[in-house]
Amino acid sequence: MRTPGTAAELERRRRLAIQKLQEGYSASEVADFLKVHLRTVHHWWAAFRRDGPDGLNAKPHPGRPSKMTSTQIRQVLSWFRKNPRSFGFGTELWTARRVAHVIRRKWGIEYNPRYLNAWLTDRGITPQKPQRRAREADREAIERWRTHDWPRLQNGRDASARPLSSSMKAERS
Repeated sequence: MRTPGTAAELERRRRLAIQKLQEGYSASEVADFLKVHLRTVHHWWAAFRRDGPDGLNAKPHPGRPSKMTSTQIRQVLSWFRKNPRSFGFGTELWTARRVAHVIRRKWGIEYNPRYLNAWLTDRGITPQKPQRRAREADREAIERWRTHDWPRLQNGRDASARPLSSSMKAERS
């Protein structure tokens, strides 16, 4: 089983193993320290002896090729600067399901929305909820209403009047 980590992290571990071996640690001590199999340390040592430091270089894992081209990927990421309504959706909220729908409609490429959620998060696009506040809101007017008008309406008295304690009752005229 492959040790988890990026190619750069795994390369760093290989170089650390060789450094420890050169410092005089035994292969089993290095394997215990790095939590890898003894054969792995022997494999790294053999690669180092055969190819020198280049034998420890990171080897990117090919994986499955992307379904979209780099141009298509840039185009998908540019969609987030636009309003989803311009793509025919009823609200201003982008979802992974909507992104999958537009990709399928535009290029005929199928993506699972769950995969797209992770894909977008890897690119710095996280789920967002629209703010429920009007852009045109007058903050000063709202604060004035909240501190002066609302208490007067709620209590049937002036906001500047002293608040009643729980032991006092409002006087009746």
